[in-house]
This record gives sequence, structure tokens and C-alpha cells, in this order.
Amino acid sequence: MGYVMHMILTKNESRTFANARLFVNVGFLNSNELASEGLTNIGLRDQRLAMHWVQENIAEFGGDSNKVTIFGESAGGASVGLHLTAYAGRNDSLFRAAILQSGNPIFYAAQNGSHAYQAHFDEVVARTGCDGTSDRVQCLRQVSFEQLNATLGALYLARGNLGPIIDGDIVQNYGSVHLQRGEFVRVPIITGANSDEGASLGPQGINSTEDFKATLASLPASFRNEILRAYPDDLSVNVVASLGQQRPGPPYGAQFRRSASYWGDVYFIAARRQTATTWASHGLAAYSYRFNTIPHGVPPEVGAGHFKEIGYMFRNYLGTGYRPDIFPFDGMPESHFELARFMSSGWASFISDLDPNVWPGRPADVGAWPEYSIESPTNFVFDANVTSHTEIDDFRKEGIDLINQYALEVYHR
Repeated sequence: MGYVMHMILTKNESRTFANARLFVNVGFLNSNELASEGLTNIGLRDQRLAMHWVQENIAEFGGDSNKVTIFGESAGGASVGLHLTAYAGRNDSLFRAAILQSGNPIFYAAQNGSHAYQAHFDEVVARTGCDGTSDRVQCLRQVSFEQLNATLGALYLARGNLGPIIDGDIVQNYGSVHLQRGEFVRVPIITGANSDEGASLGPQGINSTEDFKATLASLPASFRNEILRAYPDDLSVNVVASLGQQRPGPPYGAQFRRSASYWGDVYFIAARRQTATTWASHGLAAYSYRFNTIPHGVPPEVGAGHFKEIGYMFRNYLGTGYRPDIFPFDGMPESHFELARFMSSGWASFISDLDPNVWPGRPADVGAWPEYSIESPTNFVFDANVTSHTEIDDFRKEGIDLINQYALEVYHR
């Protein structure tokens, strides 16, 4: 973050970076009781409050409330997407641009109402001694942080993360519905994903079609068969990264790349394409990217997986926050450092000028990053192994079209 801020400040403009840590099991603890008090999706409401604070106070620090960009990665990127569609796209003039990295208005998991998390809330109440009290919500307010944190931590290990729900208020509908209806804030965006998102987040041990099919058990049988056809056991169809035609061994499995392609598309890549397409169809600036670089410490089977762009985007040459064994730039060639300079400068340029191309010293031999369009849907590919370049965004078209077509009906998002 330090370099990106430095680049902005050299343009004589002030920026505030609000770092939001997502305590998802607190911020998204939902139930019928909480819904009746208007206490749903507290994590999003907290972020919204921070944005209002910036609008009201940034001038006191030399900033311009009309030049706010919000951005995030993964859950943070999804949060940005949810703020773009919050209150059915109501524009409260909180930001003028947005950056979504591996996260989009179409959430990466199924969304439900408060009833879906009632059992989780009931268990929190029981474990904190609030069961049987006349006002369970008020009782939880009196529980110590230590006890509540321990309870939520234990439930996280048992049940996984909670997430935002459709509450008819700040989240009024599914993200796919909001995009289809044009219910989003009209601002320029950067949106992107990494080549091998699914290699980081999908299952391992996929050696056969039956193994892959077993991971699709939650899908309707007829749709499952369509997915199997759209994602064949054919590396020339599924692999767009610079990994070559490889079939990894244990623990990944001979058909790991087939499965990983699907799971990456389901989590992030299909939604990225749909988001960019929606923006372009409304005549709005959208800059779409694919990050295709493998940092130090990452197995080649994983490739350019989830989160792997962060060290480059922040130009984190010092490895702040990384363990030594996964420091992205350790022992890497100069091209990786050049890529970090290129990415961080592009991000700073977009934040400052709403265009990732207008920064001093941009290499003349690298083509411009074009706006996404319906006629020529284009990604900018960030690649340290070759010169970064553009590509037509049509890889895995059949599978991604299926996922987007059935985003609501099958995936409930």
C-alpha cells in the first residue's frame, strides 16, 4: 500500500485508506431476531459507516470527498461489489470509482435470508449462556469479547464462515438480479481475477471424471452433466495459465486442472466476466484483467492462484506480512519487479485519474489497457514471464456462459 499511496501523493492529492478486517462471523451473524431489529449484514453496514465518515471528514485532512475509490480483494472485493449494488444500486455519492480483485457484485457463494443462519445463531446463544433469556440479542451484547470470540471461533472451525444475506434492505436481491436490472452505482471500475483461482480454493485428489463429478453433487443432475461436457478432460480447453499441458500427481490428481478451472470460474472468473460485460453494456468504463504470474514459494501445480497478485499490486518488495518461504520476490528475475512496478503504477493511476494508463514512465512497448467492450471484450494479462499484453476474453466460454446463465436458478447468487 505504501507505494500506491506514494504515487498518488506525488500528484498532490490526498487519499485515505481505510483497512477493514472482515470479522465475518461477527459482522454476518444473522437470525430472525437480528433481522427484526434491522441488524442484518452488520459487516457491510460498518463499512458503509466508514465511507460516510470519509465523506464528512476527509476535507479536514486535505482530501477531496469527490475523489474516493473503494477497493478490495476476495471477501474485500465482494464487499466492494455489494456496495455497488447496495440498496438496489442507490447512489449515496460515497465513492467515484471501485476496484474489485477476485470479488464481484455476484457473490461467490449462495445467498439466503436470515432463516438460513438461525441454527448458527441459536448455537451461539446456547454456548454463551443466553438461551432461555427474555431478550437473547440483548444478552449477547453483555457477553465478553473473549467469550464471544472463542465461541464464534469454535463454530467457524465446525461450520465455516458466515456471509451476507438478502435482507430486503442493504442487500435487496441476488447480485445477478441487480446486474440484470441495472441496479448498481454507475462508476468506473477495475475488475479482475487470477488465472488459477480454483487451484487455490478447489478440491484436490481429482484423478477421474467420477472424482470431478463427485465435487458437483450439490448441482441438479441434468445441469451437472452439462458442466461435465463444458469442462472436458482436455487441457487445451481448460488451461489458460502459463503452466503448460501438465497433469499433476498427488495430492492434486491427474484431472486437477479440469476441476480447478471449473471452481475458479464458479468462485470468481465467471462473475468477473459478467460484471465487465454489464458495465460495458451500460456504456461505463470497466478495465478487466487476468493475473498470470507465479510468485516465489508457490507450487507450479497451484499456479497463479488466489491472492497471488497482492504482493505485486502493492509493490511489496520488502515482503511485509509474508513468511520468508512465500516472499513473492525472493530469488525471482527482474521481470517480477518490473511487473510490480507496472501494476502498482496502473492502480495508482486509476485511483488518481480514473485511467490505469496515464502514469509517468509507462513502457512504450506495452500496449494500452483498453476499456472492456461488447464488441471487443478484452482483458489485460499481467505476466512476468512474457511482456504483459491484452487478450480477447473468450476462454472457457461454454462453461462460463453456463455458470452466468444459471447464476440465480442453480447457484442462488
